[in-house]
Amino acid sequence: MGCPSVNKSKKRQDDVRRRRQVSRPVLTDIGLVSALGLGCDETVRHLFAGDTSGMQPIALAGGETSRFGVAPLPDAAFAAAPTRVAALLDAAVAQLDLAALFREMPAERVGAVIGTSNSTMEDFTDNPDKIDMAYCTERLREKWGVKGPAWCVSTACSSSGKVFASARRLLDAGLCDAVLVGGADAKTRTVIEGFHALESLAPDLTRPLAEDRDGINLGEGAAVFVMRREGDGVALLGVGESSDAHHLTAPDPEGKGAETAMRAALADAGLVPEAVDYVNLHGTGTVYNDAMECAAVRRVFGDRVACSSTKPLTGHCLGAAGAIEAALCFLALRENRGLPPHVGPIDSTLAPFPIPRVGDTTPVHVILSNSFAFGGSNASVVLGRMGMS
Repeated sequence: MGCPSVNKSKKRQDDVRRRRQVSRPVLTDIGLVSALGLGCDETVRHLFAGDTSGMQPIALAGGETSRFGVAPLPDAAFAAAPTRVAALLDAAVAQLDLAALFREMPAERVGAVIGTSNSTMEDFTDNPDKIDMAYCTERLREKWGVKGPAWCVSTACSSSGKVFASARRLLDAGLCDAVLVGGADAKTRTVIEGFHALESLAPDLTRPLAEDRDGINLGEGAAVFVMRREGDGVALLGVGESSDAHHLTAPDPEGKGAETAMRAALADAGLVPEAVDYVNLHGTGTVYNDAMECAAVRRVFGDRVACSSTKPLTGHCLGAAGAIEAALCFLALRENRGLPPHVGPIDSTLAPFPIPRVGDTTPVHVILSNSFAFGGSNASVVLGRMGMS
């Protein structure tokens, strides 16, 4: 007859599967800020123009330089907020119609899951006791009135890719009717110099997929979505996660964990690889990341799927990268203006895929976005227009 507790657990899992077969979570509202601009209109304009002007020169220890994706908030906005990450998070959340959301449902039925890597680390050198990795969701509860289940995910650069799976679980479990889901990270000198010490920063604009790629540019920003069980918006079709634990900072050179995450996301979405129109690469511009990711993408999709990295436009926003890049994919699906363009040279031997450039008008219906992190923490998210299966 089986163990009663196991049977109950299986029944709950079957119930969740049935609910998700009937409807998929939908991202119905969005607020964002990054080096591409404040809000959707600015972001769309600069994204499809391939505008890199937000990538500003930054001085490093030892007299060296790099570029950094600076969020275009006025100094007064940063000065008025208790921390820099609070200013970025507030700028994104202010674009959401929370008043209408709370009229529709009690605040206790609205949850929050935010990915972050730096959180309040900008204060680290002055006061290590001030680091609070849960700060972003505390801010949503205290300033913005969210009263449902709330937590932060901090798995380095995959943080705000993984939040989509966590938020979906809150909806599937019936604990929330809506979830604020996204990521936020701010300019942090300690982190910048840490990547400099690892010899990971490019001296000028990063060149993902180029033969002579020489490192990353960092950036800051925030993106926050409203996720619901149904509504008008962009569907969360699937999420895949993996952990290859190859090395503390270096990726698995064969990209096995990246491949596992992409295949898991497709399986979760119930899609074959041929259904995906575009892959937003993690695409950091380092020798090892780009090599392993391109190899993994080729094993999953072959050479047919269009790919680009948007990090030359935003910088690598660390814990916020997954959400910001999902936001760019969200806008590509919603605006139907083509694919996010790749800026910079391409090594066609490394990346023999179709590479969208400025002016591309290829229709897009289903997108997969990758986020990979230190320690082999990987996440892939599949988004699609409503009505797509």
